Amino acid sequence: MDEDTVPVRVRQVIAAAEVSQREFARRIVMDPSKLSRSLSGARRFTVAELSRIAATAGVDAGWLLGTSGETRRSRGQGATDPAPGGRPAQIVRETVELIARRGFHSVRVADIAEACHTSTAAIHYHFPGRDELLEAAVRWCMDEDTARRDTRIAEAADALEELRQLIEMQTPYTERQRVQWSVWLDLWAEAARSTAVGGLHVEYYRQWRTTVADVLRRGMAQGVFRPVEPERAALRLTALIDGLASQVLATAPGGPGTSALDMHNALLSYVDETLTLPGRTA
Repeated sequence: MDEDTVPVRVRQVIAAAEVSQREFARRIVMDPSKLSRSLSGARRFTVAELSRIAATAGVDAGWLLGTSGETRRSRGQGATDPAPGGRPAQIVRETVELIARRGFHSVRVADIAEACHTSTAAIHYHFPGRDELLEAAVRWCMDEDTARRDTRIAEAADALEELRQLIEMQTPYTERQRVQWSVWLDLWAEAARSTAVGGLHVEYYRQWRTTVADVLRRGMAQGVFRPVEPERAALRLTALIDGLASQVLATAPGGPGTSALDMHNALLSYVDETLTLPGRTA
């Protein structure tokens, strides 16, 4: 492996993708800080990381390593990679589905391979260890959630509408939302046992509360929210969202208990009673 060539060629791949470095890290399911350090030469890319870069970008792994002059993969290579995102993305998506249905500790690499219609060797090629794969699945969920939040906020007319959009996104109305919440609930338990997953948990909630606090600041500046301490208000609101969501997940759709609509209405009422100025309602 040519240690000087690899970062240069990965930078070329990122430039060709015409996305930010953070977005590229999301696509290859890699910690953005690790990608940054690897590009600067402060750490080496692992073989698994390079395989994910090659599979996602459609380039020859040998070219990344400086051992081949062929930039693109041949027609035979990766021809069966599922779109979008190639095999690594499929592996992570299937892992997320399995975690939601079975929980972290019940998901085996063999189960993931079966869901992807491939071999365990192929799974290990992209993700050498089970723990790395499970952490990648958590990061994938985090990044997908962050991307959706950013998109919804950008479409809102003002901060009050932004907060409405965030609440709607966090309410598990759909099966997709219930799957994601199931992963989060399992993440909470796993975070208490795993330093690595716990670190991801802390990172996610820091980002999530910061997003809510920033919306509240904009709302105060726009005159739609009461004067509050944004960080404390964000902590209370996100804690309420978590608690209500856990009740919804414990209730079968259509069954007795807390429904998604109950959760949504309770959150809007809380916003009206504690955050919005008189005359403005969520």
